[in-house]
Amino acid sequence: MILPVVALRSLVVLPKMVLHFDINRKKTIEAVHCSMMQKQKVFLTMQKDEREEIPGLEDLYSYGVIANIKQLMRLPNQTYRVLVEGECRAKLLGLTQEDPFLEGEILPSPAAQTEYSEIEKEAMLRSLKEWCRSFAATEPNFGDTAMRSLQVIQTLEEYLDQLMIRFPSEPLQKQKFLNLDSTQMQFSMLAQLLQRETEIGQVKLDLQEKLKAQMEKNQREYMLREQIKVIRKELGEEDVDSEIDRLLEKAEALNAPQEVKDTVRRETERLRSLQHGQAESGVIRNYIDTLLALPWNNCSEDNSDIAHAARILNEDHYGMEKIKERILEYLAVRAFSPDSQGSILCLAGPPGTGKTSIAQSVARALGKKYVRVCLGGVRDEAEIRGHRRTYIGSMPGRIAAGLKQAGTSNPLMLLDEIDKVGTDARGDTSSALLEVLDPEQNRRFADHYIELPMDLSRVLFIATANNVSAIPRPLLDRMELIEVDSYTENEKFHIGKDYLLPKQKKQNGLSGRQLSITDEALRRIIHHYTREAGVRMLERKLADICRKAARRLLEDSERKEIHVTEKNLTDFLGKEKVHFDPVNEKDDIGVVRGLAWTSVGGDTLEIEVNVMPGSGKIQLTGQMGDVMKESAQTGLSYIRSIAEDYSVESSYFEQHDIHIHIPEGAVPKDGPSAGITMATGMLSAITEHKVRADLAMTGEVTLRGRVLPIGGLKEKLLAAKMAGIHHVLVPAKNEPDVDELSKEITDGLDITYVSRMGEVIEQAFAEN
Repeated sequence: MILPVVALRSLVVLPKMVLHFDINRKKTIEAVHCSMMQKQKVFLTMQKDEREEIPGLEDLYSYGVIANIKQLMRLPNQTYRVLVEGECRAKLLGLTQEDPFLEGEILPSPAAQTEYSEIEKEAMLRSLKEWCRSFAATEPNFGDTAMRSLQVIQTLEEYLDQLMIRFPSEPLQKQKFLNLDSTQMQFSMLAQLLQRETEIGQVKLDLQEKLKAQMEKNQREYMLREQIKVIRKELGEEDVDSEIDRLLEKAEALNAPQEVKDTVRRETERLRSLQHGQAESGVIRNYIDTLLALPWNNCSEDNSDIAHAARILNEDHYGMEKIKERILEYLAVRAFSPDSQGSILCLAGPPGTGKTSIAQSVARALGKKYVRVCLGGVRDEAEIRGHRRTYIGSMPGRIAAGLKQAGTSNPLMLLDEIDKVGTDARGDTSSALLEVLDPEQNRRFADHYIELPMDLSRVLFIATANNVSAIPRPLLDRMELIEVDSYTENEKFHIGKDYLLPKQKKQNGLSGRQLSITDEALRRIIHHYTREAGVRMLERKLADICRKAARRLLEDSERKEIHVTEKNLTDFLGKEKVHFDPVNEKDDIGVVRGLAWTSVGGDTLEIEVNVMPGSGKIQLTGQMGDVMKESAQTGLSYIRSIAEDYSVESSYFEQHDIHIHIPEGAVPKDGPSAGITMATGMLSAITEHKVRADLAMTGEVTLRGRVLPIGGLKEKLLAAKMAGIHHVLVPAKNEPDVDELSKEITDGLDITYVSRMGEVIEQAFAEN
């Protein structure tokens, strides 16, 4: 057949199908007009690309339908509405013309062939009807009318055609159905479509049911909340809900892990459910406020400028080269690897040497927030880990409180006086600090009050201590120890002149011209008014001078400035408070100068030994500790072992008593470093050989006469130098320690290294 061809956009017409569509393309209108003037038949097929305005043969699907045009209506804007009825399936063999409209050679296709028996067809028909009912139950748009019209069909072929006409499928699916030649393939396609669409419809119904239930629940909750608002307004509690909403808004805006946000929301809802004024509501509110105030993921940006850090450290502190070098190394590592787990520094040294101020300078150099946590006297483990919320008055531990105070999760936290934490029945505080200071554990630090893991790995911890031996070994193992030594008099002079004096002038309201202190007067203050390892007492003396100067300037209005010199220093500070034992003028028997370390620096000890007739007893006075007493016993045993070398009879020790005394008996003394000093004093008193007056010594002695190394060597050498002693005996194993000291300390000292008591005796006795 030669028929006009109409290309349809996204539309498929099937046999026995009646529908209308609009046309406005010129070629389509011409084709319809031609058909109306002839047999009113037209070939309808869908074009592959609906955007194609002038389709050709390759743009059209081969299979379509021969349709009868029932009606043609003209509409505005050159548009026509066509009513057609599909007659039979046909195939487009080719186009005979393309202008002024499409015309093609059409081959009507026979009906789909089937080889099924009547029973098989009936089974297939019933299956399709059953699937249609299931599909209609899940798809309201399918409608009862379609179901009624389908139920009366009794043949499989007709049912397949009518079902496809009424089935809400895509045009491509209808075109695929139109292309099929066999009943078996048409049945398979429709069966798959029905089952798939039924499953989709069932899922859609389930989703709609859930959504409906959720909407009903939300509506019910909304109504209940509105009722609660009215009730609370009547009770005078109208501000409670607004406060709860404000807390929930804060929780949403909180820069924290999701676990923290969920906890805040959960506790806020609990707070909403409680009656106003209940005791538990106050506990929950404090807990929520604490969680909201903690800086979970808030970090400040560190300043990685090494030159800036070095300038800050030099501005704030004089000397301390090793400490500054180590801190700058730490900053350099942080600059190259910001996420690296840095070591935890522990500054150990005597009081007043600037350990706390170093931490403040590091925080200023890095641009970090500074938090100081004082651990002196802390005996309760809950001070570190916090208290359980079940207790009245519970609160977070000092670590969590420090983070809350800083407002950032990466501050510099100073653990001050870490050597003075205590232990009692309420727990071991130092053990609680193990988790805080371990980089492998503190990523999820557990505070008993917070009950949520806190990340402490970004915190820069710096600890301070006076006595390292008081720190438990596991805790000390987690820190890198940096020794902060005592200051020399020259260092104290520069610190006092460049740092302390300007600071005290500013604090007391004095300008640079109103008060001046000469260098000689400052050195005299250091030497005769202070005895300490640090500069705390020096600062107090300078503050005392500033106060007296301020008073004198107010009392005498005509006086504009005050000069403090060596001559008028006593007018400001009174008589000299510190006197160093000078070098003895002559050699003496049984008197030996030893060197000692104290918490305020080094000191010299003039040990005196007397021998008197008796029964072989040894008496020790001067508040000696157990270790020092044992050193005296060890020294005496060594002296008895070598007595024959000095012509001392063995019966001498059974017939004489030995008394060892260390002056300043009110001051407790302990340690093994006076061993060689006491042994030399005893040998001198027994043999009546004089000991050199210009000599001082330090070292531990063994039963065999070996000299063992000691600690605190810098402070001891400083004490010898301040006492005017120039010859010092030091254990040979301490030679590396002496090499590390600055020339300012060792200049003017004749240091002799000894490894055995024989060498000590040879150097100490005035005559052979």
